[in-house]
Amino acid sequence: MLRTQLISQGQQDSASISPGDWSWRFWLTVPLYPYNRRRTVRKEVVKDTIWTFDQLQGILYTVVPIRMSVVKLEKGGLLVYAPVAPTKECIRLVKELEAKHGEVKYIILPTASGLEHKVFVGPFARQFPASQVFVTANQWSFPLNLPLGWLGFPTKRTQILPEASGDTPFGEEFDYEVLSINLGRGSFEEVALFHKRSRTLLVTDSVLSVPEKPPEIVQVDPYPLLFHARDNAFEVVEDTEANRRKGWQRISLFALYFGPSRLETIGLGQAFREALKAPDRSRRAYFGLYPFRWKSDWKQSFQALRGGGRPFVAPILQMFIFTQGQREVLDWADKVAKWYFNRIIPCHFDAPIEVGSQQFRQAFTFLEKKPSGEGTLGSGSQPLPEEDLEFIRKLEENLTKRGITSPAKDNV
Repeated sequence: MLRTQLISQGQQDSASISPGDWSWRFWLTVPLYPYNRRRTVRKEVVKDTIWTFDQLQGILYTVVPIRMSVVKLEKGGLLVYAPVAPTKECIRLVKELEAKHGEVKYIILPTASGLEHKVFVGPFARQFPASQVFVTANQWSFPLNLPLGWLGFPTKRTQILPEASGDTPFGEEFDYEVLSINLGRGSFEEVALFHKRSRTLLVTDSVLSVPEKPPEIVQVDPYPLLFHARDNAFEVVEDTEANRRKGWQRISLFALYFGPSRLETIGLGQAFREALKAPDRSRRAYFGLYPFRWKSDWKQSFQALRGGGRPFVAPILQMFIFTQGQREVLDWADKVAKWYFNRIIPCHFDAPIEVGSQQFRQAFTFLEKKPSGEGTLGSGSQPLPEEDLEFIRKLEENLTKRGITSPAKDNV
């Protein structure tokens, strides 16, 4: 068995941590795995300057990191970008930084539509009563559009991000650009935050990079990795590094394509018959149900998705969101690319991504007109395979026919 490395810089040994420290009692607000038990892994990205805090989220063991970043301010104190669940473990790890670098002064909610980020801000801010909370201008909620105070935000300490970053109390150290796309029922918002001194760009969902190996937080409990490493319901998978990697790569295909081309599903009848003979029919194993079959060349899909680790835009954003405001996205990307950064920290998948402005901007070339015969989706010279996008494309067509989403606009 592999021994999962849980200890990041300054993090306490797991033997001294109580399971109660992982509890997130408001998990029903966004009922995603791992539900009410959320571990936190802290990593130092830039020495004594930037730290990431990773937790997990997912459905059907398709688990990926969700990430908060913390930046040390030059005059003392901390800025928090995109809070995660404020479990006792998470708060203890933040307070260790406070003891050394000063209190949390600013909390940034960098999205308007990302409920998986928004839900944590109010509870997190209450743990740091001296902090100021900054949000984008077009906040909204569904099914009822409620005031932020009703969503748990501290009303007296919450304010809208000014249009100019220089008008904020942290403007000397940071620049930001806000992407805003009107989707009709609400807005997609994202704040790209640039830390000048470390030349680090913080983003939420706009770009990501898929690592070859499972991130550390995913290996804290390897069960989801081993669950997806199986080739059928009867297989018992040994906990090895190779199987963890196999499970992670399949999870990545699930998470980003929903229905990758190399995946086949079997009928419910056959799935139930196989479940009756499965070696593990526990609740945790979904009572033996495993209706998946992977084609022998599935790794080719993963390598095309990964693209050598280059940053790219997730397919769901490419098709559903960014095509609704192509000019806005490209203008925003152009402004962000003018900053001289040498790493990107997104809120999901891999971090940090050791690339600069040119690679960031290239991720958005799918929105630009191309000569006939070239693919329309992907990132620069490494487009995503059309066959893997088929499921999302059909989903988008069905939702458009029903009037749930708007048709994609022509590339600019």
